[in-house]
Amino acid sequence: MKIFFGTLLHRIYTANIEHLIWFGAIVIMMIILGILHHRWKGNDRKIRLWRMLCMLPPVIAGVHAFLYLRGVPDFLFGYLPLYVVALSVLLPVPFAKRKIGYKVTAAIAIFLTCGLGFYFLGMSPFHFNHSRETFTASFHSLVQDMDRYYILKEWKEVDFAALEEEYMPLVREAEQEQNIEKFTDAIMMFCSRLHDGHVPVMEGDPDRIRCASFTSSYKPREYGLAMIQLDNGDVIAVCTADDVHKAGIEDGTVITGWNGKDILQALEEDVPDLGMSVKANADRVAAMVLSGIGGETVDVSFIDKRGAKQTVTLADLGEPHTQLEAFRSYRHFEKLGDEDAYQSLVADNFSAKMLDDKCGYLRVFEEATDDGFYDIFVGYMTGNHAKAREMFREKLRGLKEQGMEYLVIDLRNNDGGYDEIANALCDLFATEDLDHYAVGLRRNGSYKSTAMHGIHGDGEFAGLKVVALTNFGCMSAGDGASLYFSNLPNVTVAGLTDPYGCNQETGGVCALSGGCVYVGFPVGLVLDGNGDPNIDTRADRISRNPVEERIPLDYDAAMKIFCDKEDYELEWAMQYLGHNGK
Repeated sequence: MKIFFGTLLHRIYTANIEHLIWFGAIVIMMIILGILHHRWKGNDRKIRLWRMLCMLPPVIAGVHAFLYLRGVPDFLFGYLPLYVVALSVLLPVPFAKRKIGYKVTAAIAIFLTCGLGFYFLGMSPFHFNHSRETFTASFHSLVQDMDRYYILKEWKEVDFAALEEEYMPLVREAEQEQNIEKFTDAIMMFCSRLHDGHVPVMEGDPDRIRCASFTSSYKPREYGLAMIQLDNGDVIAVCTADDVHKAGIEDGTVITGWNGKDILQALEEDVPDLGMSVKANADRVAAMVLSGIGGETVDVSFIDKRGAKQTVTLADLGEPHTQLEAFRSYRHFEKLGDEDAYQSLVADNFSAKMLDDKCGYLRVFEEATDDGFYDIFVGYMTGNHAKAREMFREKLRGLKEQGMEYLVIDLRNNDGGYDEIANALCDLFATEDLDHYAVGLRRNGSYKSTAMHGIHGDGEFAGLKVVALTNFGCMSAGDGASLYFSNLPNVTVAGLTDPYGCNQETGGVCALSGGCVYVGFPVGLVLDGNGDPNIDTRADRISRNPVEERIPLDYDAAMKIFCDKEDYELEWAMQYLGHNGK
């Protein structure tokens, strides 16, 4: 119970007090109406008045909707418990004079109020509607909201006033031109400076909200090639098209210059800050980003087959696609950028199979089950997701029965979820309890743990050799899983890159001018065993969750990844387990 009440305290502290006051006003009104009905039930005139008074909670909800939902219907789901409770007051109205009917409908209303009230107490959304403000006013409001509620402000040493001063001129320019693209770019550049994977910028859309991209300041060009930097420092061409083959550049060609600069200088000076938490990860993909930067033409220097340096001019071929192809190969994410990319990975979540007669494979794309109620109200609140642990146990036993001697757990491109589910999987490989993860409070820039949500050592598979594959697309609870596995002696965490580097609880959302742009940010505090924010990088952008084994990226590896489209990382993991496993 200590963990439950500590987690509840964390959730209450994380909830939005402003909306709790609205909810409380409706509940108080309901209590008053219940008392009045008890006193007036024998008086027809007063019961008619009582029925009229029952409209007050829905009216309060209507005022709330007018103030907080107007222009941003996407916020409806967050406030739905408040509106359902307000409307539940109307259930007993037709039965005001009927003893049984009133008791039944009143009981339903009370049940809804208690259940949804408990949920709203811990999940009252930090949603801020600035859609009716101008570009400049909504940007200023965003800065004020994040300055007050962004959970990592002190940890990342963010000076929001200075950032506002830096990017406000771009916002003013966008406002003068009424250019939504420039406004979105300014917001993205502002948010990128936080280097937090939990600070997404999303475009408003009538049917959905989707991740935004730079539309004017950085729009990739298509030159018919992508680039990747190898471990030895060489930058080579990959995913090359016929147009560049004619110019003498093929997959594997060493690129020495880009757009009139030495290639290393161009990587340092011309690649925009895309906001990645870990600088080493950003450096790893910088060459791929650079391959889309230039004008209508770009001068490319390279070493030809004879070993001589050549320079050619490549033209922009139109709709960009090569850079995306390279990112898909590097992340081993075939549908990256597609409409159904997320669903394609969800469908494969928690799948288990044998890769050969000895090596098992478990895919974990997100830490969420089909039972969302259990995830939130049992697993999260108690810090012990027994249901997920038994699900993982069953899958691993099934692999064991098929001859599994070692295992690959695939965390690549993990979208996150609940750390308790990550811990539930770790439980099966740990022989003792580990207090490494807690929820907590932020007060005056300091952090305090309220409940420990660590590993509950089960140990059934502690003797199994395991490699957990991760990459820079692995974030949030997936980032957590990478870290927690690295604490276990029989598990090796490996990858071409470190995980993304973020693990705080999301929940803050600001809708900006016209509802055209939304910004999310973390508002719930997750701590490590030392009482520091869990995993998230500081201002230095050094990974606090590095892989234990860096998978080498040499020429042969690059050809397998980008040319042959092989799963080189999985192949490496199987070889490692067969020859070098812990």
